Amino acid sequence: MEGYVQVYTGNGKGKTTAAFGLALRASGAGLKVFIGQFCKGRNYSELKAFKNLPNITLKQFGTPKFIMGKPSDEDYTRAEKAFEEVKSIIQSGKYDIVILDEANIAMDMGLISVDDFIDAIKNKPDNIEIVITGRNAPKEILEIADLVTEMKEIKHYYKKGVHARVGIEK
Repeated sequence: MEGYVQVYTGNGKGKTTAAFGLALRASGAGLKVFIGQFCKGRNYSELKAFKNLPNITLKQFGTPKFIMGKPSDEDYTRAEKAFEEVKSIIQSGKYDIVILDEANIAMDMGLISVDDFIDAIKNKPDNIEIVITGRNAPKEILEIADLVTEMKEIKHYYKKGVHARVGIEK
């Protein structure tokens, strides 16, 4: 199977959910999936669900706090280590699909170099599918991607004061 590069971006809800739906489908087909979550280190419900699914490995690389404003030294250090690990995972051939959740944000915030990320994608084995999620996808990533989906917010109950709900948003 030829592997492509998919990007889910935009300001609307559903980027991670779309990528995780793909992981679920792939697991059902017997494919091996690695999910690396940049900028996330909190306990989300999907962490529990993926523990019970075969062929899916999920690893969080972020801190337990949300990055507000300027990233901390720890954010930079974690992202750098995460990117090195992800490059190794892509090259390992152990996984059919590598999902890089919130990698667009990591690039947008300067935690990962866009040029280095592009090099990792261009040097991937031909059979590896790469899925990149997060708002603010760099234009260079959009240009090299084979599939780009933009999630556009039209209306969101968050603006009415509804906070993230367990099982729905977290």
